[in-house]
Parts: sequence; C-alpha cells; structure tokens
Amino acid sequence: MKNPLLENHRFPPFNSINNGHIETAIEARIQNVFDVLEQCLQNIKHNKLAPSWDNLVGPLEEAQDLLNQAWSPVSHLNGVCNSEELRAVYGRCLQKLTEFATSLDQHKPLFLAYKQLAESDAFNRLDSAQQKVIHDALKDFRLAGVDLDETSKARYGELQKRLSELSTQFSNNVLDATAGWYWHTDNIDDLAGVPATAIDAAKDAAEKKSLQGYVITLDFPPYLAVMTHCHNRALRELLYRAFVTRASELGMATGDTDPLKWDNTAIINEILALRHELAELLGFHHYAELSLAKKMADQPSDVIEFLLTLAERSKPYAEADLAELTEFADIDRIESWDFMYYSEKLKQAKYAVSQEELRPYFPANKVIEGMFTVASNLFGITIEDEINQDVWHPDVRFYRIKRDGNIVAYFYLDLYAREHKRGGAWMADARTRRLQGNSVQLPIAYLTCNFSAPAGGKPSLLTFDEVTTLFHEFGHGLHHMLTEMVYAAVSGISGVPWDAVELPSQFLENWCWQKEVIPLISGHHQTGVPLPASLLNKLLAAKHFQSGLQMLRQVEFALFDMLLHSEYDPNNPKSAQSVIDGVRQQVSVIFPPEFSRFQNSFSHIFAGGYAAGYYSYKWAEVLSADAFSLFEENGIFDQDTGKLFLDNILSKGGSQEPHILFKKFRGRAPTIDALLRHSGMDKAS
Repeated sequence: MKNPLLENHRFPPFNSINNGHIETAIEARIQNVFDVLEQCLQNIKHNKLAPSWDNLVGPLEEAQDLLNQAWSPVSHLNGVCNSEELRAVYGRCLQKLTEFATSLDQHKPLFLAYKQLAESDAFNRLDSAQQKVIHDALKDFRLAGVDLDETSKARYGELQKRLSELSTQFSNNVLDATAGWYWHTDNIDDLAGVPATAIDAAKDAAEKKSLQGYVITLDFPPYLAVMTHCHNRALRELLYRAFVTRASELGMATGDTDPLKWDNTAIINEILALRHELAELLGFHHYAELSLAKKMADQPSDVIEFLLTLAERSKPYAEADLAELTEFADIDRIESWDFMYYSEKLKQAKYAVSQEELRPYFPANKVIEGMFTVASNLFGITIEDEINQDVWHPDVRFYRIKRDGNIVAYFYLDLYAREHKRGGAWMADARTRRLQGNSVQLPIAYLTCNFSAPAGGKPSLLTFDEVTTLFHEFGHGLHHMLTEMVYAAVSGISGVPWDAVELPSQFLENWCWQKEVIPLISGHHQTGVPLPASLLNKLLAAKHFQSGLQMLRQVEFALFDMLLHSEYDPNNPKSAQSVIDGVRQQVSVIFPPEFSRFQNSFSHIFAGGYAAGYYSYKWAEVLSADAFSLFEENGIFDQDTGKLFLDNILSKGGSQEPHILFKKFRGRAPTIDALLRHSGMDKAS
C-alpha cells in the first residue's frame, strides 16, 4: 500500500493520511536523513574532498525538508483535529524526532565537517545567507552539547526526550481540561445580557451534545462572551473558576471524570528541574541564559530591566485605570470575574461603543477581503482563492499569493473554533521556500484562529479584537511567505531570533486602526455599509482604554517567565505559584483570587517555544511600533516605505541579524518612544 506521506504531492495530502501511515513515514524519513549524511561523509572521505555546500549542506537540507513535509501535516492535524488515536501516534513520533534531532546535533563528524567548511577558502565564496546558515548550525551544534563527553551526551538526549514528553502531556492536559467541563441550562434567563450571536452558538453547542437549551464551554469565544456581558454574576464566577483552575489540582469537570488526571502541577515542577539541569550540562548558569543564547537580548538582566522599565512607565496608568473601574462598578468589592463585565460597561459609558456593537460591521469575509487589499497596497501582491479539496475540514479555505503575475506562496486559513481543536491563534509553516534543483519550492503556511463560526443563519461576525488577531497571524504568514531566501535554515521565519519574530505580526496590526483602512475591512453583514464615522471615532477614542492594565498584564506574564527560569534553585525550588505571587506583588495592581492557577495552562512557556522568551512579545512590539512610525511619517500606504519593509524585513528571513535589518529599514536603532505613544502612555498623554 502506498504511503501518502512518502509520495510527492503538490500540497500536503490531508485526505489521504490515516494514523497507520504516520509512524512508518516518519521513521523512513529520519532514516533517509542519516543515510544521506553517511553518504556525504563517506564521499568526502573516500574522494579526499573538502566539505562544501554542494557535497554536504545542500543534500542534508533536501533530506531534512522531506522529513518536514512528512511531519508538518501530522503536527498540524494534532492541533486542529485532535483525537486519542492521533495523539498516541503523534507522541511516539515526537519522541523519535526528538531523539533524531539530538543525534544529529551531537554528530561530531558532521560538526567537524561544518567547522572545516567555515574555516576554508570556499566559505568566503559563499553568499552571506549561506554563511549565516553555517554559523547558525555551528552554534546549534554547541548548544546541543556536541563537545560533551559521551556520558553527558547521553544525559542530554534523555533530558530532551523527557522534556518533549512533558511538553506534549502539558498541552494535552490543557486541551482535555478545557473540553472536560461545560455548563448547561434550559433557562435563557440565566444568560441575560449575552449577545445573540453567542446565544446562537450556545444553542448549537447544546445540540452537538444532544441537549436541550444552551451549553457554555471553556473555549475562548463563549467564555469571553459570558465574562464580558452576562448579568448573572454567579455564572460569571463559576465560569471564571472553571477557566483559571484548568489542568490544576483545583480543576473542574462535568460528569464522572476526575479532573485531577489533568493536573499539570507536577509536570511544571519536572519541566523546570530538567530545563535547569539541561542548561547546567551545557555550561550555563540557568535555563534563561541558554534560552537567550539564540535571541536578540544578551542577558536575563537586560530583559528584566526592560520589563521593569515598562512596568514603571505603565503602572501609574494602570492604577488610574483600576481606580476608575472600581469607582464606576460601585459594588462592595470588585472581583476577578467582574473585571471584564464592568470594563465593558465602563467602555460603553465613556465611549458608547462595545465589541458587540461593532461585531455586525466585521463579517469575517469582509475583513479577509480588506486585509488582502492592505497587503496588496503595501507589498505589491495579489491574493486569490485556489481550489484545493484536500483540506482537513470543510471550513478551511486555501489561497495563492502572486507577485508580478507569478505565484510566490500558498496558505490555508482555518478560522473557527470547534471541538478537538487547540485554542488560540497561530501561524505554522507547511513548507519552506528553498532551492530545489533548478527550481524554487514555494512556501506554504497554515493560519489558524478560533473565532465564532457562523450560527443562527448569520455569517461569522468578528469582534474588533478578533480583527486585530487575524491581522497579527497574517503578518506572521507574510513573513514566512514573502521571503526571498532559498536556503531553508534562513527562509521565512527560520533562523529569526525568537524575540524578533513577532515584529511583522504586531506591525501589521497597526493598519486595523487606520481611518483609511476601516472602509476596506468593514461592512455591515445585512446592509454592507462600512463602519459609520460616529462608531469609528468612538473606536479610535477607546483605543487606549485600560492600556495601562493591559501593559502590566503582559509584563507580569513575561517577568514571571524570566524569573522562573533565571532564579531557579535546584536545592530549594520555588513553586511556580510562589513566583507569580511575588511578581504580582512587585508590578501588578490586580490580584487574582488564591484559587487561580494561571500557570497550569500557560502553554506558551510549558508547551510552546516561549520558555524564558515570553518577553519577546513586548520586545518585538518596540520594534513594530517604531517600524510603523515610519509609515506614520510617510503615509500608511506609501509604496516606497512598504517596499523598504518588504526588502529589509519580510524578504530577508533569518539571513541577517534583526538589529542590522531594522537599522537598514529605519535608518537607526529602535527606541521605546513609539510603543509608549501607541499605548497612550507617552508624556503628551
């Protein structure tokens, strides 16, 4: 029987994949990499050749790309169509891939061959992107312990394997805990205040569970709708408690399921201990130093100083935000389950605008169409529907990007929340732009969100926050798809330091707020009329609403992450709870109840790539705000400035250090001023 993951396909063969194909394909592709590696080294040795790009780096890139093409759709399906069967085979393959990566990164003959190439005259004849690939590879070898003794190498492999297992289990526990609780009612009055779109979705959710009435789950769209609009304070408290205790010893479940089986507390403790041991094994003081070895920031102290500066500058605004909200709410004590509810009411009272009032003007299709127009105006591209029946769900759409009449990339768009789909929003690469013989393999991206699906006969209507989320992920996608690099290791987002990779995504969000753009992305779902000037002015006036609180919230998360990894003491480890409690005492103005277990579902740092790197969001926001300020000076659709950004940021991928690329674009180093101004926290404010 043919295995679709081992065949050449124009696009990933989603409809042909079954769980029985996966493990054999991954094993075969891993073995192929080792076979190619051995052939290259033998050829060099037997023929007394010097290592070169053509006899070593290029063939290995080709073999690793084939492995990525087999694994990418599997990894994606695990996030968007999760099942027990897929989860099991995914976990087994992830272990094999972790062992493979460790073995390759610690392969001493390969390291020595790269080192010989880097020190040869042939290296000087390579272009700068190729040189960057080799320099980055040498750093990766050293950070993977290539120089360790055999005992330490073995321990490194054990640590990486176990950390991979723990990361997967953490993510699975969050997914299961989110799906494992729901609230059901037959009485519509229990949901008084909740918008009609959310009521329709709750009714659909009940029907899917074969229940009468309405079901509210812990998926973010229904959770947000209740917490923001529901008058029923007891329900808000119940939902809040269920949400913030997910995957903890205090977790909740509907039915007979024991939620303790999803508790991530022990997993967090083990992850922190193993990360610290891994860092020490490689000669670092702690995991934060290891994490920053491949980022823009030099030392944890630099990051902490940056975050404390943001906290100091924003705390007065946050205190004013909180005082205003407390006075407005006029209740004995404002609790954590009251903040979103009264914040929305205060926003309406001050600006007479709400997310729900705006939602009818932002049908998903109109927003997408306008977003494509923005990208076209900025970067000279066109985006068109492409027919592709080979998708994982009927809601998924597929597009091609053209530039100068030529197709340069493709992407999948999966917008709606559904059961067995991981929460949040993200971009991932399906394929990377690279030289393939005499032609170029075109990049393909996955863009995934979790918005409310069409319900009650209405199209999907987005809140304005969701509009900015969509632009954010599309910014990531453009970074991946508009690259002009042809070497996989520096193509698109590959090779870009983690604290710079958010630059294009946060940068593109700025266009959502522009008066010239609103008519492009808005149109009432019944009349087609763009957002009226009266509502637009209210929206713009409310842009900085509670920006102090929002800034401190992100600083809190980032500082918690950095301190957790930089101050870890293996002889006297602090609990994650005590660390975040300490951070809140230092920088926060809002203090959640004692039962909150936020860290137990903080997938970014325990199941994603943001460990000792969550600060990257704010670090990159400094870059993005400063980058956008050049468009403010020259015109938001100034084509010369757009080309400058395309040529120096989007197209260059990881081929040069980001501070060099930023200076080429902006003409100087970045400053914090634009971020504070865009947040309404500059001196003028």
